[in-house]
Amino acid sequence: MTIHTQTQPAVRSVQPEWTAAAIDASVSSLVARYGEAQRARAVQGLTQAAAFWRTEDGDAAAFREFTDTQFAGTAEARDSMFVRLQTLLEKLDGHMAEIRREFRQQSDLELGPVMPFDDLFGGYDASAHINDDFFANKIAFAVLLNFPLTTLDERLAQGGTWTRRQWAETKLADRFSKRIPADVSLAMAQASSEADAYIAGYNIWMHHLVNGKGERLFPAKLRLLSHWNLRDEIKADYADRANGLAKQRMIQRVMESIVTQSIPATVVNNPHVDWDPFTNVVTAAAVNDAGTPPPPGLAVTNAPEPNTRYAMLQKTFKASLKVDPYSPTAPTLIARRFNEDRQLPEARVKKMLEDVLTSPLAKEIGAMISRRLGRPLEAFDIWYNGFRPRTKYSEADLDKIVAKKYPDAAAYARDIPSMLVKLGFTKERAAYLASFIAVDNARGSGHAMGAAMRGVPAHLRTRIERTGMNYKGFNIAVHEMGHNVEQTFSLNNMDHTMLQGVPNTAFTEAIAFVFQANDMKVLGLASDDPETEALKTVNDYWMTFEIAGVALVDMEVWHWMYGHPAATPADLNAATQSIAKNVWNTYYAPIFNQRDVVLLGVYSHMIHSYLYLPDYPLGHMIGFQIEAQIKQSGSLGREVERMTTIGAITPDLWMKQATGKLVGPDALLEAAAKAVARINHHN
Repeated sequence: MTIHTQTQPAVRSVQPEWTAAAIDASVSSLVARYGEAQRARAVQGLTQAAAFWRTEDGDAAAFREFTDTQFAGTAEARDSMFVRLQTLLEKLDGHMAEIRREFRQQSDLELGPVMPFDDLFGGYDASAHINDDFFANKIAFAVLLNFPLTTLDERLAQGGTWTRRQWAETKLADRFSKRIPADVSLAMAQASSEADAYIAGYNIWMHHLVNGKGERLFPAKLRLLSHWNLRDEIKADYADRANGLAKQRMIQRVMESIVTQSIPATVVNNPHVDWDPFTNVVTAAAVNDAGTPPPPGLAVTNAPEPNTRYAMLQKTFKASLKVDPYSPTAPTLIARRFNEDRQLPEARVKKMLEDVLTSPLAKEIGAMISRRLGRPLEAFDIWYNGFRPRTKYSEADLDKIVAKKYPDAAAYARDIPSMLVKLGFTKERAAYLASFIAVDNARGSGHAMGAAMRGVPAHLRTRIERTGMNYKGFNIAVHEMGHNVEQTFSLNNMDHTMLQGVPNTAFTEAIAFVFQANDMKVLGLASDDPETEALKTVNDYWMTFEIAGVALVDMEVWHWMYGHPAATPADLNAATQSIAKNVWNTYYAPIFNQRDVVLLGVYSHMIHSYLYLPDYPLGHMIGFQIEAQIKQSGSLGREVERMTTIGAITPDLWMKQATGKLVGPDALLEAAAKAVARINHHN
């Protein structure tokens, strides 16, 4: 595919012509002062610094003076520099994270109406200028002069022999591997904030969905966020023998309307209109369950949402284009996501996804689901979760249990130590972790926000309705708690804070999945018999099978946008539908016997998360590998703490230290095959 770059901005300034001579002169000067043993370091550091030096940074004399002054020519000087930089950057990152969290409070949390100026604060990134400032004041050049930049190939080939300190130095230098202007960073933050706000407010009032008979299948006051809550409602409705199937079909229709943008704009987050998603007819609400009067001049119309979904996605794409000229080694967001963020080549990730999607297990499990349901599969059955033991309980039962335990965020926070003990942490470690987790009531579905500075709590954002937390919110909260546990250990227990975190987002998702899969254990409703374990493994595969296709859609949509930079939101809408249908027809239609389904395009992450979705199937694969190690060890708490202090090294090296294996789907596929055989044998 041809990548079009003609619409991208030009780099504002260029490297001066005199740098080659200046490097030679500076190398000679530094070797004369510190000895021949420092020649290789001097050449590398000077070359790295010169690669980012621009005419506005000074002339040859300024470059020579700076490098002569800032080169740490002894082991003691270099060690002091590293320790000082690591400490100061931790403080900087921590306080920037605090500012970002505070500026987004009104947008992210249920704290009352979001005013127009709240959006301005939410879209502001105080850290956007830091990279630019650090090049302007030459801190970045001091780092590049003294610590090595490495490529992904070098990390993959040599990383296994590096010390922890070498890895930390690599992460330090990597912070300045790009010189991105502040206005470009701010444009990324603003586009992301706008998309976040759009998604956070995308609720459907379910009691106001009506069918052709005028029936309301969903209870009053039920407000579901797209896509998370809509998907989870489909999962919950398998336990509703009376109306479950009708409700699932209605939700599928809602989801399809969102993807195609045929959804009437007035029904989004509006309890004052009724909507028949099958006919697309909108009428004034015949019931009022919101407790608020209709706004004056309420528009009752079926005029569709004007491709807002795709306009938001396109804004994030265009913001990403602005970064491309300043990222010569990874000149697209696609390359940055895979080669830098994930540290896994895109081709390898795609192969992993295809291995899951083309496994004969998919057809076998699909037939198993059809038998269990007593009907042919329908498209929404990609979210079938009847293999989970929790389906013995109705959604209403689980909602009552959870609402009683957690009427508000404070109640959930108080119970964190107990929940962690049930998951396998000692009382001491559970109390330690709980002291680093603050719980907030989220406006959207929920998320976890790390601290970035030791001694500061991570924040768990979870959605809690006025009637208390429901099961959907609890399930997500347990997932986010897994993120918080990883964030706490991988920061506060890390030997070098430059290594804080895990190799990529898929790993923190994997740990969160491990927690989420044990939500019923936290509620005291789990069963540990071998049959239940086999069912859980089959469920793990089916969830990975579903999200793998979603990830492929996300990847192909970004390739399409790069190939069509002048496209309109309507063009992007049509392309996304076409891609979603093609992926469905390739991998899912042979199992579901339905073609041209667009459901794979409904995930909200596609709109606001910059090619995030591949992390989910990777997370499921990695999560299964982690779970297998936990089962072998017998202690979730001990293993999670050990693994989360390995640090942000390369994925395969992390996994080898954690489990002895490389990252991949093999463990999941092998275990799922055995689980299917066991289930079939006993049935």
